[in-house]
Amino acid sequence: MFETLDAVSLARWQFGLTTLYHFIFVPLTIGLSFLVAIMQTQWVRTGNVKWLQLTRLFGKIFLINFAMGVVTGIVQEFQFGMNWSNYSRFNGDIFGAPLAMEGLIAFFLEATFIGVWIFGWDKLHPKVHVVSIWLTALATWISAYFILAANAFMQNPVGFVLNEERGRAELDDFLAVLTNPVALLQFPHTIFASIMFAGTVIVATAAWHLKRGQHPELMRTGLRFGMWSNLLAFIGVGLSGHELSIIMTATQPMKMAAAEAMYETSSGADASFSLFSIGTPDGTSEIWSLRVPYLLSFLANGNFDGTVEGINNLQAEYTALYCGADSMLTCPASGSFVPVVWITYWAFRWMIGLGVLAALFSAIGLWLGRKHKELPNWAYTAAVWTAALPMLASLVGWVFTEMGRQPWIVFGVMTTEQGVSPNVPGWAVLLSMLAFTLVYGALAVVEFKLITKAAKEGPAEIAAAPDGTPDHDQLAIAY
Repeated sequence: MFETLDAVSLARWQFGLTTLYHFIFVPLTIGLSFLVAIMQTQWVRTGNVKWLQLTRLFGKIFLINFAMGVVTGIVQEFQFGMNWSNYSRFNGDIFGAPLAMEGLIAFFLEATFIGVWIFGWDKLHPKVHVVSIWLTALATWISAYFILAANAFMQNPVGFVLNEERGRAELDDFLAVLTNPVALLQFPHTIFASIMFAGTVIVATAAWHLKRGQHPELMRTGLRFGMWSNLLAFIGVGLSGHELSIIMTATQPMKMAAAEAMYETSSGADASFSLFSIGTPDGTSEIWSLRVPYLLSFLANGNFDGTVEGINNLQAEYTALYCGADSMLTCPASGSFVPVVWITYWAFRWMIGLGVLAALFSAIGLWLGRKHKELPNWAYTAAVWTAALPMLASLVGWVFTEMGRQPWIVFGVMTTEQGVSPNVPGWAVLLSMLAFTLVYGALAVVEFKLITKAAKEGPAEIAAAPDGTPDHDQLAIAY
């Protein structure tokens, strides 16, 4: 029975599941560090205690989430040696460089300034102390960029040469790796998506308290702050996402074709955006679809008369390019260069739809609450559930990014099946995957309970000194 287990599929499932689980925490850390820094800056600038209370409340949630992100992130790097040793040997010289920089520079800065922020409340001047949270936020962004640069190499490999004698790719231009156009656009897209997620967590927390009549003035401020953060970040997500789709079409045209279930090359009005498509069971052609003319051309090329290559055309082109006598290294065993179309197609639409829904709710909430009006009770109930929308959008976005790249692990250089560890049997991968799932499931319960407990406890009461400023003795934090 164990001999029939497919090590390649199991290794992909394991890495996919652990990566998605880890990425639940990453965007919240990135987004909350930035929004908490704004809150604390508002307190330092205005002296209004409500901003200090919001800082302390969401700062606590940020720290809980950060700790869990560190724990789950460490496992990711071990998997490169466990299940993907061929990939590590062939591409480690390039892929490992930005990851090493992330650990040596960004994570070191994060750890240092988080410590300063936690223990410096009653030891540093407020204007000095607020710098520590801004540096923490900056470090999380630097960390994100290095990791995205490593991922961008898998999408659009640059800055390397193939050493045929040693049978591996070697770093040739580290600056090219860091300035990969895919990374330059993935970064703002990820940052804005993270701020959306953090904004909805603030909205959900504030709405929970407002529904119960708790801390009304403070939570109304938090609610509006979260909604504006979510809505403004959505604009950034849309603009950066459009530019990213143009780069994706140029570097990975098969991914764009699969995202639209477009089987034949089209241009102008025929390059239409599919709202809904039904294809043949073998995935080689379209039966029926509902489309918006010209829109795909605009998304893929930035104009309305561009050409978008189709799946069938690209399959023939890639077969000739990569499956010839001199290119067997990168030819998949199946001979197919088409990703799973239905996953790629629907992941792209769920990513967009969930993000739009989260932003739409924030816009409706701001309209209903204009001129400081009280929101209806149903709106508070709905707001609590909006926290899941940007998170799910980010997760399916990564499903689209990684599944749409298949069958490549590094586009045009190495296929996924060539990257797995050759001597790790399927049963070993299955056992480790089950173990990770059980441990991660337990950690998920702990994380959820800690964050919901902190959110429901709400802001700590902070007494004022005679001059109206917060009592200095109460600023010693107790996270």
